[in-house]
Amino acid sequence: MTQKLRWGIMGCAQIATGSVMPAIQESETGVITAVASRGLEKSSAVAAEFSIGKAYGSYEELLADPDVDAVYIPLPNHLHCEWVIRAAEAGKHVLCEKPIALDSREAAEMVEACRKAGVHLAEAYMYRHHPRITELQEIIAGGEIGDLRSIRGTFTYNDATDTSNIRFNSAWGGGSLYDVGCYPLTAARLLFGAEPEAVTVQALFSPEHDNVDMMASGLVEFPGGRSLIFDCGMWAYNRQLLEVLGTDGRIEIPMPFNARFDDAEFFVYGSSGEPRHVEAFGANPYVQQADHFATAVFSGKPWIAAEDPVLNMKLIESCLESARKRERISLV
Repeated sequence: MTQKLRWGIMGCAQIATGSVMPAIQESETGVITAVASRGLEKSSAVAAEFSIGKAYGSYEELLADPDVDAVYIPLPNHLHCEWVIRAAEAGKHVLCEKPIALDSREAAEMVEACRKAGVHLAEAYMYRHHPRITELQEIIAGGEIGDLRSIRGTFTYNDATDTSNIRFNSAWGGGSLYDVGCYPLTAARLLFGAEPEAVTVQALFSPEHDNVDMMASGLVEFPGGRSLIFDCGMWAYNRQLLEVLGTDGRIEIPMPFNARFDDAEFFVYGSSGEPRHVEAFGANPYVQQADHFATAVFSGKPWIAAEDPVLNMKLIESCLESARKRERISLV
């Protein structure tokens, strides 16, 4: 019988009810034992919808439940630090929605609190758990496209008319870099297998949206003259793309960040110029994320390095600093 990780869901945001909770229930390793909200009426409704035995009207009650091994935190960005630390102090393993914090200082505090408590902490970049990522890494490592030179990443959508959206609240960690720019930024770190040296970013800060960055474009410098060129936005036409360029070819990934099954394909262009269509193995990345998290908890071997969230936030905050100062920012 497969060992089960007992989950508590700390908040009823759409990402929780629409993606993560169904995935945990579908996973091989997880079971949801409790859900909490700031009010019992909402958590009770969600508990009934998902046939969950316990509903709480406060996060403190959830953390006090001895039948909860791990918590998933989908709260607004500015609340992540407080509740990750409180969860760690309660002895709970933590899967926290991205971005994990508002800056690298907060992320470091969270990582240290979890290390001190002996619990596993992971940042919920679900796309990294899709089996296609392993296929991409194997193609790159195999030399089919030669030596890596550059990565180009885009992730934009247009939701500018919804001015009540929490993503447009500056104090709460709103903005396109926090929301979608983080995807090409983390993808470049992952595929290059290196940390960036400097960033230069241009952004559109909108007074209509509490002066968050509604669009950002930038250059991220990596060792060896390699680079990521990216753009992200919440006030632009919907699109996603990741292109990995090598000396002898390139890889084009049309749906890099939220693919599941039929949309997991990508294309490899070699010296002939003709694309090789790769029908990557499909999967629900949220299910994979849940199983990989549980495996890390049970084995004591993290799927991703413990310091990764700190490095993610260092890059994001440097991009924001560059955009605000309109200058190149060094990370080394």
